Amino acid sequence: MIDLRKHCIELLESRGVSLEAIADCAVYLQHAYFPDLKREDMIESVMDVLGKREVQYTIMTGIAIDKAADKGDIEDPVLLKMLREDDGLYGVDEVLAYSICNVYGSIALTNFGYIDKDKYGIVGQLNKKNPDGSYPGNHNTFLDDIVGAIAASAAARYAHAQEK
Repeated sequence: MIDLRKHCIELLESRGVSLEAIADCAVYLQHAYFPDLKREDMIESVMDVLGKREVQYTIMTGIAIDKAADKGDIEDPVLLKMLREDDGLYGVDEVLAYSICNVYGSIALTNFGYIDKDKYGIVGQLNKKNPDGSYPGNHNTFLDDIVGAIAASAAARYAHAQEK
């Protein structure tokens, strides 16, 4: 049987996303509440999030769509253009990411909204465009949101585990 968590980590790494970069985003989201929080503290939460089947399926699906956009393997030219440009009104990428946040509740959803807007760390790097609006490498229409949702969920998991 395939280890889906390991497979998803490899998929993320193949697109330039490390566990450490996700953990850094999660620390960013919780730093105001836990000032001494370090990346190492958040890795466990990131790994737990990546262990959930819903998360794994979302990662595989989103990256597959982004790769298809990279190759031009989307038959509908209008959809392909929207995916390649990460059209602001195309919200399916965020909706897919919500499936990750829904596992961890309202804190994850609000964290996701914040990091999706703020574009901190790897989330911003994945969303970076050239001055002409094109992408310098891979199309990450789904991946930036998925990574943001993983970080938001890891931060929520950490917050829920702390005693106030």
